[in-house]
Amino acid sequence: MEHLEEEMTCSVCLSVYDDPRILQCSHSFCRKCLENLIRSSDGYLWRLSMGRLKCPACRGTTDVLTGVHSLPVNFALKAIVEKYKSNQQTKTCAEHSRHQLNMYCLKDKKLICGQCLTVGPHKGHPVDDPDVAYLKEQQTASRLFAALSDKNFTGVSSVIRALEEQMTNCKNIVLEDKKEVLVFFDNLIDVLEQKKQDYLAALNDLNQQVVDVFSPQIEEMKQIRDEELDLASLCSSAQTEESPLVYLEAIRDIQQRMMALKKQQLLPIRPVEIYPRVGQIFKDKWLKSNTEDVPLLPIPKFGIHFQEREHRAIESGPQCTWILVAFLLFISFISLFIYFSSAISSDFTTRYRTCLSEIMGPALHFGESHVKTVSHRFSSFYLDFITHLHSLLKL
Repeated sequence: MEHLEEEMTCSVCLSVYDDPRILQCSHSFCRKCLENLIRSSDGYLWRLSMGRLKCPACRGTTDVLTGVHSLPVNFALKAIVEKYKSNQQTKTCAEHSRHQLNMYCLKDKKLICGQCLTVGPHKGHPVDDPDVAYLKEQQTASRLFAALSDKNFTGVSSVIRALEEQMTNCKNIVLEDKKEVLVFFDNLIDVLEQKKQDYLAALNDLNQQVVDVFSPQIEEMKQIRDEELDLASLCSSAQTEESPLVYLEAIRDIQQRMMALKKQQLLPIRPVEIYPRVGQIFKDKWLKSNTEDVPLLPIPKFGIHFQEREHRAIESGPQCTWILVAFLLFISFISLFIYFSSAISSDFTTRYRTCLSEIMGPALHFGESHVKTVSHRFSSFYLDFITHLHSLLKL
């Protein structure tokens, strides 16, 4: 096969002959190759004159007065070339190289080669000639085409249509959900923005409340401080005054103003706090609420809260200890006397209980001012008891 292919190859283009023409020396070349030799710039190597051509193989001359197309066609060679080209178009077996597919397996509906039939997977299968099988199956393609042209052949068209409808519906649903997301969050943003403005307004009111509470107090204390500074400046200036009249007048004025300044009381400093705190509100209510409850969450009323001073306990000492001991002994003595004496009037008993409650109230607070109250009431009650006891002894 390789030798045959070599014999059918043009020595000029090194390809299989195409429309071979015979020169007078019996050598054949492609018609286009000969025309290119005449037209090329190097054609003079092969031309003796305008009407003669030198053979590329043997250097023999050939008359070409009317052109290459006038040279005779090598029909034998042309037929061989065409047969060779048709054979080259025949398919070869993929499993057995260089073996042509020259049989048709009726069982597997497949072209096979001789090796496939004898030793291959199609051994023993019924076969037919490809041309005969072609004639038998010639109408099959038309039937298959008609079947495939029917839109209900496999139902794939209806499936595609249903899937496209589902895709369209899903895309519409997604579009609606996107609109709902925009509306929902726009409304939520509006609610949150309104809540934010309400909180800021409430805190601004609280800030103004703080200013209204503390600014007058600070201004009042500043006036006292300014009076102190003014008096200090006057005292400093009076030290250098040489005129007795002016000095005495100035000193008198300074003393009067200092006496008035001492009478002014300083404002008490009480612990203060802001209540409620925003962070605690967010933690206790907002973070524990649902989204739909956000519009219903109230705006708290912020305010300034001053804590009352706690009563200071007096320091324990000999005087305090004596008062407590005497008080307890006296109460015990009176209780025993009332219990064992039937001569005590009910009126005195009632007075005793009332006075005792008046004494015990301040005593429970145990403050500096309350100790004086307890002592005073204790002394009065003691004198009253002695007077009543003395009247009973006279009886």
